[in-house]
Amino acid sequence: MSNAIEKTIDLRASIDRVWTALTDHDQFGAWFGVKLDGPFEVGETASGRLTYPGYENLLREAKVTVMQRPHRFAFTWHPYAVDPETDYNAEPPTLVAFSLASIGAGTRLTVTESGFDALPPHRRDIALRMDDSGWAEQMLNIKAHVET
Repeated sequence: MSNAIEKTIDLRASIDRVWTALTDHDQFGAWFGVKLDGPFEVGETASGRLTYPGYENLLREAKVTVMQRPHRFAFTWHPYAVDPETDYNAEPPTLVAFSLASIGAGTRLTVTESGFDALPPHRRDIALRMDDSGWAEQMLNIKAHVET
């Protein structure tokens, strides 16, 4: 059992372009599939409705913990929180951290989600599995967003 997910992708876009795609709430929402209510601010919780087909009824919340332009953006959230009848606030959140590094004319983006071992045993495996496949898809989404 792993405690973390890590995905890395090289993007044909400047570090500033990728930083904006991650930290501007409208751009983040466009590639991630969420309509956020307002901008990201350290110490604040960003929330909004998913726009991903089949999940439009779900509210996503993320508490921003770090915004160090242009290299690190991080937030905590409740992974795979898809049951509208469940109060996930009783569970510890995981930490999602984006790291950016310039590589030639592009940017290497790494996302790491950690803290799965603190989740309740009945949720740990599915949250890890679903977020692992979700981050694989999201890395392709941000690639398409910043490279067009």
